[in-house]
Amino acid sequence: MSQVAYLPTAKMPGGKREQTKVQNRQSILDAAREVFGELGYEAATVRDIIRRTGLAAGTFYNYYRSKEEVFAALADDGARRFAPILKDLRGKGGTIELFVREAIVAYFEFMADEHVSWMARRPAGEMQPHVHGETPEMAAVFAEVKDAIEHAIIEGRGPVSDSDYMAAAAIGVAREVCERMLMRRPIDTAAAADFAAEMILHGLKGLPGAGQH
Repeated sequence: MSQVAYLPTAKMPGGKREQTKVQNRQSILDAAREVFGELGYEAATVRDIIRRTGLAAGTFYNYYRSKEEVFAALADDGARRFAPILKDLRGKGGTIELFVREAIVAYFEFMADEHVSWMARRPAGEMQPHVHGETPEMAAVFAEVKDAIEHAIIEGRGPVSDSDYMAAAAIGVAREVCERMLMRRPIDTAAAADFAAEMILHGLKGLPGAGQH
């Protein structure tokens, strides 16, 4: 009986510690979104984020070493939440062209909805900082796009080409155009998504007015 009564008590602190870690990490990310949104990425400092969390400086550095790492974590979170959307689009079948268009529209709308976070509220003209390295979540999104392209090629629903380059090109164009879209007011997801899709699928020749001189 004494052992049965003792074991749950011994496990409780560990569980509480894990909960505290999750809460602290989420508090830092939530604070970072607010601070980046109000001050902009360049002007914001780690001290600003710490003040917003109410945590001790030492606690912050237990999780992140810099604001760059905090941004990477925010980007990670977005990629993790967007991956299931891509997977659902793949399940619909259709041509690779249809998948690319629908994926871009979904991505641009997803990013526009993030306007409540710092990404859409930062000062106009401020560029998104580059995240050095590739996180598992970002790699998962890339893999999902590449796999969709490969399956389309195998099943005869897309052009035979280098799926690795195709995925990289599609994601690169989408990210850059989306970044510019978020800098404009009002944000026009339809126009931006249409431009990106045409650029990816047809290159410069596919853009409106391309045949005019």
